[in-house]
Amino acid sequence: MTLLSVTKPPIGLPTVVKVIPYALVPALYGLGLVTISGYGRHSSLASLLVLTSLLGLASVGQTLTMILGGIDLSIPSVIGLADVAITQLYGRGWSFWAAFVLILAVAGVVGAVNALLAVGLRVHPLVITLGTGAIVLGGVLTWTHGQNTGTVPGWLVQAVSTAGRTGPIPLPVIVFVWIAVSVLVIAFQRRTRLGRETYAAGANIVAARLTLVRTTRVWVAAYVLSALLAAVTGVLLAGFSGAANSSVGQPYLFETITAVVIGGTSLLGGSGGYGRTITGALIISQLTTLLIGAGLDTNMQEAFLGVLVILLVALYGREAHISTRI
Repeated sequence: MTLLSVTKPPIGLPTVVKVIPYALVPALYGLGLVTISGYGRHSSLASLLVLTSLLGLASVGQTLTMILGGIDLSIPSVIGLADVAITQLYGRGWSFWAAFVLILAVAGVVGAVNALLAVGLRVHPLVITLGTGAIVLGGVLTWTHGQNTGTVPGWLVQAVSTAGRTGPIPLPVIVFVWIAVSVLVIAFQRRTRLGRETYAAGANIVAARLTLVRTTRVWVAAYVLSALLAAVTGVLLAGFSGAANSSVGQPYLFETITAVVIGGTSLLGGSGGYGRTITGALIISQLTTLLIGAGLDTNMQEAFLGVLVILLVALYGREAHISTRI
């Protein structure tokens, strides 16, 4: 009996810490109701959900790549590419769907190149994706000569507008797109072989290979999905702003990583999930709104979020990596 009581792992700090993000969501909303006039109005809630949906969609790929123990720094550039391409091509007479398919194809190539170079060269994807991101952004600027022109269809603007509706429901289409994507991603992680293999490769890539996990396929799938969802986010952002902007994705470099980390997905790979990232995205959107309400500029907002990331990583880091617990 004594031996069992000693060897049984107690409920320690990591277990308590994992609850913090889930508790922060209602706590921040309550704080907003108290400190910001009109925070509980429908227009404010719709705006919050639109911003969270955009961040949530962009963070899908960051979640998958970080579960692998990697990272994707090309997400902002792919967002900028999609934003500019859809407005340019549609403005030149292309049908929206033809332009959209072309954008997804280009994004898929970028994601595949990221994965294959990282695996083939055995270089950390931080370096690879930073390089491919610079190439993509440079290509966009060369193509447009820095002139952001074009237009987007009116229905896309409505789909992302805070005043938009989805049938009888007074919420824009983007919110339901995000919900549908979230359900599919969570099901992919939990119910499919490829989703489970992502965790195996992130926990221990050598052991994964020994159990016949095709790790290259797993990496390619994760980075292609990351690029595809970044492209979808870029197209939606074009509707949100109504104009082309190659730098529109830059804030998502920090915010996608922050959403994943705050949600509790391990930076070392092998644990976490998109369900946690949803929580992280909700926290960031609410915190940003509260900080704006407090009069803080963009730089101070990023500094505040940076401090929060450091604190949570320090707490999460006290939990042993999954490879040492198997």
